[in-house]
Amino acid sequence: MLESNDTPLSPPKTVSFWAAFAFWLKLGFISFGGPAGQISIMHQELVEQRRWISERRFLHALNYCMVLPGPEAQQLAIYIGWLMHRTLGGIVAGTLFVLPSLFILIALSWAYIAYGDLPLVAGLFYGIKPAVTAIVFQAAHRIGSRALKNNLLWGIAIAAFVAIFAANIPFPAIVAIAALLGYVGGKLYPEQFKVGGGHGSSAKSFGAALIDDHTPTPAHARFSWSRVLKVIVIGALLWAIPIALLMSWFGLDGVFTQMGLFFTKAALLTFGGAYAVLPYVFQGAVEHYGWLSAAQMIDGLGLGETTPGPLIMVVAFVGFIGGYLKEVFGPEALFLSGATAATLVTWFTFLPSYVFILLGGPLVESTHGNLKFTAPLTAITAAVVGVILDLALFFGYHVVWPTGLSGRFDVTSAVIGLLVKLLAL
Repeated sequence: MLESNDTPLSPPKTVSFWAAFAFWLKLGFISFGGPAGQISIMHQELVEQRRWISERRFLHALNYCMVLPGPEAQQLAIYIGWLMHRTLGGIVAGTLFVLPSLFILIALSWAYIAYGDLPLVAGLFYGIKPAVTAIVFQAAHRIGSRALKNNLLWGIAIAAFVAIFAANIPFPAIVAIAALLGYVGGKLYPEQFKVGGGHGSSAKSFGAALIDDHTPTPAHARFSWSRVLKVIVIGALLWAIPIALLMSWFGLDGVFTQMGLFFTKAALLTFGGAYAVLPYVFQGAVEHYGWLSAAQMIDGLGLGETTPGPLIMVVAFVGFIGGYLKEVFGPEALFLSGATAATLVTWFTFLPSYVFILLGGPLVESTHGNLKFTAPLTAITAAVVGVILDLALFFGYHVVWPTGLSGRFDVTSAVIGLLVKLLAL
């Protein structure tokens, strides 16, 4: 990262829209590993290698995304794309983050439901699960090494791990408690929270960035009430018009209409990522609406874990199977029914993320260096380190003991995971 004289490399003078487009498209195909792995990839690419954005600005945006409902990695992509290339940049970044996953899941869902068991696919993706586990462990180490700069933040991370691992406290409660601790701690011990959740000097670590710590907020990212109203109105119309059309074509009780309404509610409850909302999706899609069986839901989760994109993309599988089995367009158009349902479900699940970022981004950009706002976010980042570690252990347990502790130890998966971890060091 440094030239021969050990001086930081100069940042890129500019990044064109199409250069960014190419990166977001690439990210859509390589974003394995759930939010921890995806955030780690973005940090490595955008902060360390390309230096499009400084670590302080990157983590400040990430802290905001962490407290929103919805997939935080995709929201972070929207945020950075918006900051660099206005609203169109954010829309492109967020859309390309999930589009490859949608196409892949539609294809796999069709093969799954049309041809039954998928031993070939299972074999192809067998090695991905231990690799994903290693990536999540590495992400916990990466973020922790930068966020946990003192004993107080270490204590918050440990407490968060114990809370979710041993006490099974919901993630939203952990976030709320961490934010409260950060707010109080910022007043009582301001020096302990000025590190900004690991917001060290990006110039010292990786070189100056295009959007650096002290780069002025661009005009399009400044707060204005007219912009707030515009985002709210457009966001509401983008939700209401499809719902109105579905109701007029299929009725309120139609499968597509019910999917739109149900997954809108699910999108607003996804605090803590996909695993926090999966029980709600399971209860609604399997037990209430009967769009698919419990066994199919579990299989879909397996496919979601082994494809790029956010894990919550499992909803595309749910939608496809539901539309296919309900024969919405008749028995002669089963694939069309499933693909349409998967696309609709994806639309209603991810639409709120764009609205949240475009609404809240200007407020977040105005809080750099304001300890009243940054201290709670610093504490949240510390707590998230403990939560990511819990997720890594959860993955690790199910990968190396797939049938439980009383079953066999999967040596092959353990070796693959260890090799990936060593390569990532």
